[in-house]
Amino acid sequence: MKIVKLTDTLAVSAQITPEDIAEIAVQGYRVLINNRPDGEESEQPAESSIAAAAEAAGVEYHYFPVTHTSFPGPDFEDISDLLDDPIRPVLAFCRSGTRCANLWVASVASEERKDAMRIASQQGFNLGMVSKFLAED
Repeated sequence: MKIVKLTDTLAVSAQITPEDIAEIAVQGYRVLINNRPDGEESEQPAESSIAAAAEAAGVEYHYFPVTHTSFPGPDFEDISDLLDDPIRPVLAFCRSGTRCANLWVASVASEERKDAMRIASQQGFNLGMVSKFLAED
């Protein structure tokens, strides 16, 4: 499991497993956001198994599935509030971490967006989803 820190209190990751959650908690993450729709790939763990493992580890869990076509999704305001939590460290995950990084960039204040885009790009994330979203806005 490779965790990529975007800010002091926000990191993103590719798909995690229920077995990863205890280590995520040990690393200090208090909130887990799953942005991956259940069944996107046949080999991915079920959302319910991730939720159960998070509960067992005492990690707050949120399921906000987003796809390329639904970006930023109907729960964008709720996601944005969680991504901007300066007190509780957050780990957001999807298939590769890219959707989560795009959601973060979309959620930051407009005056901070250029820096957010630079940070996410330097970490290797394609920002096509957020670029399209911002162009439509």
